[in-house]
Amino acid sequence: MSWNPVRKLITLGAGLTVAATALGAPPAAAAAPPEGAYWHTRSVTTIAHPWRFGTKPDSYALLQRRVSERWSAPDGRQWYGYRELGVRPATEADQKAWQRDGSPAKWSRSIDGKVVKLSTEPSKGHVNRLYRERNQFQFAGQWLTYDEVQRLPADPNRLKDWLTKAGQVFGISDASMNSWLSSSLPLLLHTIPAPREVRAAAYQALLTLPGVRAGGDTKDTLGRTGAAVVIESSSGTGKKASTAKQTLIVDTGRMVLLSEGRTVTVGGKAFAAKSYTETLVAVGWTDAGPAVPALP
Repeated sequence: MSWNPVRKLITLGAGLTVAATALGAPPAAAAAPPEGAYWHTRSVTTIAHPWRFGTKPDSYALLQRRVSERWSAPDGRQWYGYRELGVRPATEADQKAWQRDGSPAKWSRSIDGKVVKLSTEPSKGHVNRLYRERNQFQFAGQWLTYDEVQRLPADPNRLKDWLTKAGQVFGISDASMNSWLSSSLPLLLHTIPAPREVRAAAYQALLTLPGVRAGGDTKDTLGRTGAAVVIESSSGTGKKASTAKQTLIVDTGRMVLLSEGRTVTVGGKAFAAKSYTETLVAVGWTDAGPAVPALP
């Protein structure tokens, strides 16, 4: 679950810092020192490939898997690592159809002739430096320093107010503001090194939004227990009606995201290409530097 601003608001960092101060974030408090060399996240994402393979009478679906990592130094330098983990049949029935197809290890075309480049083998992966021109953290359309991240509001209502003002500066309309808040608040649970108190405020604020509800305790794909947060939305009517259900699982002790899953239906039918599961294998401080993501 990651989000990037569509444009860089180079001149707005100071303005939003003033807004944060007005909303109650302590303006002169000393920022808590980092607990490691990098704020680090590692996630494994699984998504259904949109096309089918094999033969039309006996087709099968494939799942794509990838691992991504991000390292953010307190001075704002950032790196991103990515690696494809290889595809696999989506279900047990797909597994049998794949075996009847000769258990191929590579695909160049789908049943309908669409060109693809898929393999059951992992890729070599890569790691690259991000945002070389700005050593700052991106959040809610803003460029923030480490100290500014530490001073984000730790009160749920003030945090929502800050994000609303950030959205207004960024050009978010009133009609879209709730969606802006429900997509921005979860990012504080993993993407930037916000203090635990700010992450807790984000979790509490999220549960106050329309279309968001607590889903009780549950387990993620790694068997870790957390609190589910369900975010539901819908649009369109009739055959074009679509619904999206996003389920977050949050470790409410550490106040970090464990996983995020999204399911989409269009016209009452599952839309696999827009559905995915992302498991946050690691969120927190580390001294281990950027490197090509290791295989799970």
